[in-house]
Amino acid sequence: MPTDLTQFATADGPGTVAQAPNLPAGFAETFSSRIIETNGLRQHAVIGGDGPAVLLIHGWPENWYAWRHLMPALAKNHTVVAIDQRGLGRTGKPDDGYDAGTLASDLIALMDALGHERFAVVGHDTGVVISYALAADHPDRVSRLAVAEIPGPPGVSPAPPLFVPAPLNDKVWHIPFNRAGQVTEQLVQGKEHIFFGYEFAIQGGKPLPEAVIDFYVNSFLDPESLHGCFGFYRAWDTTMAQNKKRATRPLPMPVLAIGGADSWGDHVREGMQPTATDIQGAVIPGAGHWVAEQAPEELLAALTAFLSN
Repeated sequence: MPTDLTQFATADGPGTVAQAPNLPAGFAETFSSRIIETNGLRQHAVIGGDGPAVLLIHGWPENWYAWRHLMPALAKNHTVVAIDQRGLGRTGKPDDGYDAGTLASDLIALMDALGHERFAVVGHDTGVVISYALAADHPDRVSRLAVAEIPGPPGVSPAPPLFVPAPLNDKVWHIPFNRAGQVTEQLVQGKEHIFFGYEFAIQGGKPLPEAVIDFYVNSFLDPESLHGCFGFYRAWDTTMAQNKKRATRPLPMPVLAIGGADSWGDHVREGMQPTATDIQGAVIPGAGHWVAEQAPEELLAALTAFLSN
C-alpha cells in the first residue's frame, strides 16, 4: 500500500520542483519534491501520479530533472518516482557507498519507505548500472527494466580498449578521468561550466538549452557536491567485481534496451544481451545521449508500450 506522502518533508530549495526552470505546464500540481531519510541517507525524490510505481534513475551529470518531459504523461497511469542518486542533486553526499550494490540498496530502502513492494525501473547512463544492480540483486521487486544509452553494465559487457577512435574516445574519456581521485576535483573546480558543458556538448544529438545545462552545472559549484558527483566512478572496480557475479544470474524480467540514433543506437541492446533472456531493443530517432531531453515524445512512446504490456 503506497505511503501517505505528507509524512515526508517537502523540499523547496535549489534543485527541487519549486526552483526548477521551464517545467511542463502544471508540473507542480502533480509532482512534489520530498525528502526521505533511509538508513542514515537523506534522499530527494520527485513523486506524483497514481497507479503501479515506476522508478526513474537519471544519469551523470544530471538529476531527477532529466525526466521532466516524460513525467506528466507517465503519471496518468503510474506513480512516478524520479530520484537524485546518492552524491547528486539534493540527495546526501557521504564519502562512501557509491558501488552499484549500495546505490541499488539505497533505492530499495526508498521504495520500501514509499510503500511500493514491486515496481518498474527506467535507468539512463549511470542509472543503467544502478538499475541493472537493482534488478539483479532484487529480482522479486522489479517487474520490468528499461535501460538507455550505455552499451551494457561494466564487468558484464566488454569494455572498449584504452586507445579508441576519436568519436568513441569523446564519449568515454570522462570515465577514467572521473576515477582519477582528488586531482579530478582540483582540475574541475572553478571550471565547472567548461568541464560539464563539454560533456553535454560532446555526447551527440540536439544541443540542450543553456538554461538546462546551467541548472545541472550550478548543482556542482560547492566542493561537497563536486566531490559527490565523482563517487560513482571511484567505485568502478567494486561495481565491476559485483557485476561479474550478477552476470551468472540472468534477469528474469522483461528488459527494454534503448539507444539514441545519434549515439549508442542498437549497441545498447547488444550490450544488454548477456544479462537477460527477454530483451527488446529500441533506437530513438533524433536523439543522442540525452535521449529523454532530446526526443521525449519518441522515448515516451517506447516506454509506454513497454510498461503497459
